[in-house]
Amino acid sequence: MKKIPIFIGLIAVFLNVGCNSHKEEKHEERTYQVTNPVYKDTSITKEYLAQIHSVRHIELRAMEKGYLKDISVDEGDFVKKGQMMFQIMPNIYQAELQKSKAEAEAASIEYENTKLLADSDVVSPNELALAKANYDKAKAEVNLAQTHLGFTGIRAPFDGIMDHLHVREGSMLEEGELLTTLSDNSKMWVYFNVQEAEYLDYIMGTDRDKQKEVELLLANNKKFNQPGVVETIEGEFDNETGNIAFRATFPNPDGILRHGETGNILMKIPLEHALLIPQKATFEILDKKYVFVIDKNSVVRQKEIKVGSEIQHLFVVEKGLNPKDKILLEGIRLVKDGEKIDIDVIEPETVLANLAIYAE
Repeated sequence: MKKIPIFIGLIAVFLNVGCNSHKEEKHEERTYQVTNPVYKDTSITKEYLAQIHSVRHIELRAMEKGYLKDISVDEGDFVKKGQMMFQIMPNIYQAELQKSKAEAEAASIEYENTKLLADSDVVSPNELALAKANYDKAKAEVNLAQTHLGFTGIRAPFDGIMDHLHVREGSMLEEGELLTTLSDNSKMWVYFNVQEAEYLDYIMGTDRDKQKEVELLLANNKKFNQPGVVETIEGEFDNETGNIAFRATFPNPDGILRHGETGNILMKIPLEHALLIPQKATFEILDKKYVFVIDKNSVVRQKEIKVGSEIQHLFVVEKGLNPKDKILLEGIRLVKDGEKIDIDVIEPETVLANLAIYAE
């Protein structure tokens, strides 16, 4: 009588195992979505580290030595062209001007007297020429004194923003001493370095005669509100880096940009006939990228690929695939190399149209 419950228990165990096996078989019967790489004309946005410069950025220096009498501007001020900024004590230079004017007046009188005598043949023509030379020299001394006096007042050569003051009122200045710097920020020159291969693609492109429009990403990760254009390329490559400098010009009507800032240039690079695959279809092993390719017998084969560029949700494949290959689109973690699977082929155009969905 005790054997009957044991027998019933064994039957229950076998039934349970059979049910689980049946469930596992059903779980394994899955259809996997696959697609094909596809050639498309597209573009990528490349970032280049950039240095921002004022279109005019100069040093203001003392043209004469002397005591700094007055500073009529402050650090960070916007100054207008011709505005007085610094005044060096002018007393000595005013005295020199008065002295040179008096000497010029005396030379003028002497010249006129000599001219009268020469007209009467009292003095020789050489004496008249000497008097004329002395007079001309005296007038030149007046002009020179006026110039030195003019240099005691330092005015803004253009509209701009003043930087740090290097001197204070009452300082004893030497000729050529740095006072401050002045920046014209009405527009900005943004310099960035481009690799030789990219330079060649740019210069040999069909639109090389058109000014290339670029954007500027600021240090706060926000785009500058004005577009720029690439206006010039420097004449030589840097032998150490293999790069060449491009210069883009940006209008700066709101004065947001300042000399010395940094940022990143965003430049669109056209890609013709690029082979595209979804990023989701790839996986990495030791810094190498792979996909699962499905052969004609629906068997999964692991294959290494070389990625050239990255676009949102997409990779541009340089090596390893062709448009006829079928690549696993989803379920990468559920299959293994050499496994045979059921597949459902999704057209590449459908995949590209729903990238956000397939990227999840």
